[in-house]
Amino acid sequence: MTLSDHHKGLLLTFVAVLILSPDALLVRLIQCDIWTLLFWRCLLTAVMMSLFLLVRYRSRFFHSFYATGRTGLLLTLSITFGSLLFVGSLKQTTAANALIILAATPIVSSLFSWLFLREAVPLRTKIAIFVCFSGILLIFSGSITSGLLLGDLMALGATIMWGANIVIIRSGREVNMIPANVLGNLSVVLVVLLLGAQPLAVTTAEAGLLLLLGGVILPISFAMITLSPRYLRAPEVSLILLIETVLGPIWVWLVLAEVPHFRTLVAGALILGTLLIHTSYSLRKTR
Repeated sequence: MTLSDHHKGLLLTFVAVLILSPDALLVRLIQCDIWTLLFWRCLLTAVMMSLFLLVRYRSRFFHSFYATGRTGLLLTLSITFGSLLFVGSLKQTTAANALIILAATPIVSSLFSWLFLREAVPLRTKIAIFVCFSGILLIFSGSITSGLLLGDLMALGATIMWGANIVIIRSGREVNMIPANVLGNLSVVLVVLLLGAQPLAVTTAEAGLLLLLGGVILPISFAMITLSPRYLRAPEVSLILLIETVLGPIWVWLVLAEVPHFRTLVAGALILGTLLIHTSYSLRKTR
């Protein structure tokens, strides 16, 4: 049976999120310093994605990087900063805080669509933006006294980067943007080496977790997520990506017994509920 483009996009995004969901847990389990973690996480991801591109394009491997053009350069920069901020946030705040703040990505992408693609922002989106950022401020208010504010701010920065990613990929959907993802990860490797990463200072157990994370989970899931906006509209992609916001803290709770703060639970319900209502209504209006 031949799948339609829409069904391909749904399948790609759904499977990608399921594969990606243990990401936060693995980052918390790996005890090496943040720069070493980022070095191996991004290097292994870049290597595995490069192997995929080599099989896919063969003699046109290097041309696939050139073909991404200026759009690919923008995506490379957003992936670089987004990776640094996301992993930093998971080391500085709770997994629930970080992932719930990241759930506001669809709203950020709507803002960027308005700013850079000149797409109109309907009243319902403006209301959703206000509600979601109210939820983020609620998380921040609880983090000021608990010493988690820096991690929450880093998660907000990562949210801005991921929102930009969706808009950038969507604007250049005629071209495969996986090469830009490779360059973004390699850029992180160079940055963390300058900041003091110690690639050989990992234990055997940490090496196994890093191999699982950077060699399997991230390259497969990121490749799928990079391809999915070619088949699905941004609101649909964003809606499915919200699954990680639910699954990520559950993995951390099951393994590390990290229970989210009550304010985080309230803010999460507020943000997720708003996004589900907004995205469902937007899709219905589009159809």
